[in-house]
Amino acid sequence: MQTLEAHTEGKTIAGGYRVERFSVDKLNDLVYLHMAVYDKLLNRDFLLKKYNTAFTVVTYVGYLAYDQTDLPVAFYGVLPCFVDHGGRLTLAGQSADTMTHPEHRNKGLFVALANQTYSLCRAEGIRLIFGFPNQNSLPGFINKLGWEAVGCLERFTIPVKAIPLEKFATKFNVAKPLYDAYLNLVIKAEKQPSGISNSVLGEGYGGVYRDEEFLTYKGYAYTHTVQIGQARVWFKIKNGLIVGDITGLGDNMDEVVAKLLKLTKRLGLQQLQFQVCAKSRLHAMLQKYAQPIPSFTIAIKDMGSGIPADKLAFTFADIDIF
Repeated sequence: MQTLEAHTEGKTIAGGYRVERFSVDKLNDLVYLHMAVYDKLLNRDFLLKKYNTAFTVVTYVGYLAYDQTDLPVAFYGVLPCFVDHGGRLTLAGQSADTMTHPEHRNKGLFVALANQTYSLCRAEGIRLIFGFPNQNSLPGFINKLGWEAVGCLERFTIPVKAIPLEKFATKFNVAKPLYDAYLNLVIKAEKQPSGISNSVLGEGYGGVYRDEEFLTYKGYAYTHTVQIGQARVWFKIKNGLIVGDITGLGDNMDEVVAKLLKLTKRLGLQQLQFQVCAKSRLHAMLQKYAQPIPSFTIAIKDMGSGIPADKLAFTFADIDIF
């Protein structure tokens, strides 16, 4: 584990914890905390790129809490972006990483860091925060932090009979570079620069604004984009082929699904998965191929955006894990 950074004095809250704003100098602290919470080592450069949202001007929005021995014990972070509604851009942010060390839970740190972060968001001009809380954290967001559930993503899964190449590469690290090379070779003919515009904007909803700067920023994640006829599909490989969003769909859905199934099989993946907003056009089109099940709740904390909640929609590509 890398040596933790020295810290300046911060605000002290109940329990004797010190709270400091997240910054590039505190990346090692977040790596340390993530290991303590999840027993998994995160790449520091990954976090550097993820939280460097300079395309919005606002960066490193969040807070860390430290115990009396100067060790990081809790974190709450928000990723700034823009939301487009009717051609008007609003500075927004996605509620992203939240974690508390097991030995410091149930002491109010989550709520304290969240409220501190929301105050920072207001000061930085962020007028809408959105997120995708799981079932465990959703009650806390709604009952303690004033969030509103505004919809959900639903998951469509189509099983595929294929040799499990991805699972093999995940299990044996030595095979991972070979699999990645094979993956790029297979999709080379149809591969496009990663990322697409947001499909929900074309349906009259407000959603995350994906311009060139945003898509360059999203390069921190390992995703792919392919062209199928007039449609463009943005996806990632993780326990299958997971579609984040599709644009350019007309009456060619059968062609798109057929080619994605073929690609999924060639890549040695055992499922093709879509996660889409329940009120989107894509949701209605996919019911021909699989039955949906609830996935992520979509929730917001409006801080003066002026955007009606029912006019917002999100895709799986909008989540920081994509």
